[in-house]
Amino acid sequence: VIRFMLGKDALSGSYKKIVEEIKTLDLNSLSNGDLLNLSKELRRQVLLGADINKLLVEGFALVKEAAKRTLGFEVYDVQLLAATALHDRKMIEMKTGEGKTLTAVFPAYLNALSQKGVHILTFNDYLARRDANWMRPIYEMLGITVGFVQEKMDKKQKHEAYSCDITYVTAKEAGFDYLRDSICFDREELIHRPFHFAIIDEADSILIDEARIPLVIAVSTEENNMCLQRVREAITALDPAIDYETDEYSQNVVLTESGIDKIEAMLGCRNLYDTENYILLAQVNSALYAEVLLQKDINYIVRKGKLEMVDEFTGRVAVNRHWPDGLQGALECKENLEVQSKGRILTQITLQHFIALYDNLAGMTGTAVDSAEEFFDFYGMDVIEIPPNRPSLRKDCIAYVFTHKETKYKAIVEEIIRVHSTGQPILIGTSSVKESADLASLLLGVGVKCKVLNAKNDEFEANIIEKAGVLGAVTVSTNMAGRGVDILLGGPDGQNREKIKKLGGLYVIGTNLYESLRIDKQLMGRAGRQGDPGMTRFFVSLEDDLMVKYGIRDFIPKVFQPKKQDKALSNPIFKKKIDLVQRIVQGQNSDLRRELYRFSSLVDRQRQHLYNIRMQLICGMLTDVILENSFPDLYERLSSKYSLTEIGKFKRNLRLFHMDQCWADYLEKVATFKEGIHLQVVARRDPLAVFQMQLIEEFKILMEEIEQAIIGDYVGLAASKVTFEELNERNKPPVTTWTYFVSDDSFEDIIGFIKGIGKGLGGLGTYIDLLSFALQSAYSRVFAKDS
Repeated sequence: VIRFMLGKDALSGSYKKIVEEIKTLDLNSLSNGDLLNLSKELRRQVLLGADINKLLVEGFALVKEAAKRTLGFEVYDVQLLAATALHDRKMIEMKTGEGKTLTAVFPAYLNALSQKGVHILTFNDYLARRDANWMRPIYEMLGITVGFVQEKMDKKQKHEAYSCDITYVTAKEAGFDYLRDSICFDREELIHRPFHFAIIDEADSILIDEARIPLVIAVSTEENNMCLQRVREAITALDPAIDYETDEYSQNVVLTESGIDKIEAMLGCRNLYDTENYILLAQVNSALYAEVLLQKDINYIVRKGKLEMVDEFTGRVAVNRHWPDGLQGALECKENLEVQSKGRILTQITLQHFIALYDNLAGMTGTAVDSAEEFFDFYGMDVIEIPPNRPSLRKDCIAYVFTHKETKYKAIVEEIIRVHSTGQPILIGTSSVKESADLASLLLGVGVKCKVLNAKNDEFEANIIEKAGVLGAVTVSTNMAGRGVDILLGGPDGQNREKIKKLGGLYVIGTNLYESLRIDKQLMGRAGRQGDPGMTRFFVSLEDDLMVKYGIRDFIPKVFQPKKQDKALSNPIFKKKIDLVQRIVQGQNSDLRRELYRFSSLVDRQRQHLYNIRMQLICGMLTDVILENSFPDLYERLSSKYSLTEIGKFKRNLRLFHMDQCWADYLEKVATFKEGIHLQVVARRDPLAVFQMQLIEEFKILMEEIEQAIIGDYVGLAASKVTFEELNERNKPPVTTWTYFVSDDSFEDIIGFIKGIGKGLGGLGTYIDLLSFALQSAYSRVFAKDS
């Protein structure tokens, strides 16, 4: 809160003074050539060592004039204010429709003068391409090169785009390209330059919601487990009432003693928890989780014979994202799909650690204030709220709270019928593909035609959103419509715009509240663009997933406990208690992310250590001397046949090859160790401390294994068991790789246990008891003596 207040003070102080200085520079009388020459002069000064901050006023004035001449944009004071804050490495909260795309051009231009490269990290490929081409005339008038990166571009195209002064690219694709660099053998193959400055659009999504998602680069293997079907048949034969239990969060499912006995009988294994049955145990756990906790059309969809994950934050298909291999296979088996071959992970990095590679960061989003503390703690970025150019006329109505879902949906349909009869456009935000389809069916049943936007038809997103603000439009969407879109009243041509404004503008209805207040605010932010009128209202019930999951009834005093009724609850205590639950859950999720960061940080430091060695090797700053020092006779023999350049490349590639192979093996070890980390709690040990100590020891072993593997090849070469040419052919990066994201929540359960998630939510101690039971059961099985 203190940091946020300091940010607000800056708005009325130094930043506003800078804006006034920019406005006093009148460049209107200059020719286009004069503007270009001024820009070249600024670049010359920067390259000679001038302080870039002292050039801000003149630089921003140039961009302001170029925007007016090329695109006809009059730059608002609030955009200059926001641009100044971005240059100052701040996180800005700027509402929908306020012109973030143009705002980012100002600091991007100024920081591009150093020729070190600026990345504008966008939400998706479409926005990267659109924004780069849209803003291109401004940059080109000032002599700045701009490029954009798309997922399907080849390496040459990407290298050209990254070589531009300013590059528009998604954070994920930039991260994947970094991973591709991490397995390169030649300097010429590198795509990226050093990471200088990034401006992150939709920053809360990238830096918080998706920050922990590991980006993975892998090669396919021939492994294809044939017993997954047999395991699933055993799981589906279990009785839910007695053979397994779930916690109140529906985040964990565990076999009871009865369930374990049945599984062991059906699969013919004596003790499921014996070391020899480790792979089978992992398959059982994955199959149970997939069967009980992951739901079709909520957590994933099946499209064109392929399993596609649905992003819980955006409602979109999470393109190219997988669950960890065991769970992915279990889901494919559940849906009777072909189980894809297992991939061997070569290397990985979370978005959070990738973003940290940039020397300088700035960010912008419509919802930042609620996560101000996380932005500062993780990225050192203060949050500043930028006032709108025009005062907001949006009316946020008090949420309706119902006792049960059936009445809630009845009220939603009645409200839509009433409002639709006036012609006022309506956007309904739902929580899942299933809910969006069910609600659309209800509306069609009462004669209300609507458009549906969800992960199943996301290719029509732009067309549907374009028409969501026209007279009489009813659009039912997952929270796809909550981010990255700008709904214009009257559509692109503004037809009937004034009539729609008189009707109250876009009416946004939310059918659920989310764990994160930011997600709710994103949906609300679709209405009331640029001073337009708009309305929002949420319809919730005490049977909604959020309410049941976190025990809302435990917060309500007994005297106010409601009986089932058809009308909305009138007492404001219910909405107050719901708000309290949301704030508590949001705080707990923030704490959880902090703990998870601590678990992942050591692995990333180890990865970075090997990456630094790699860069030194391929840039010629580090030379391997094992051959000369330990195998002088072999070295002499090779020197008589091959040039020093050929031998030097051989030594380098040999080390790189074994570094990659050993690191891939190491990642498998880490994954295996994570699977059993929860048992440390049973032994009254700190899982984080144990995990880090284990990783330190394993990393020492890794470094030794690399050296021994290199020596082993030299021994084989000296004994003529393998030839120089054979090793040369082997010592290459893989020809084909594939990339994906892993939704790996393997630490969440145990951290929730450690931190006592649920204790502050009254009456949820069952969660702790259940997980404790699971741990004790696992512990007894692991250490049970054979009878």
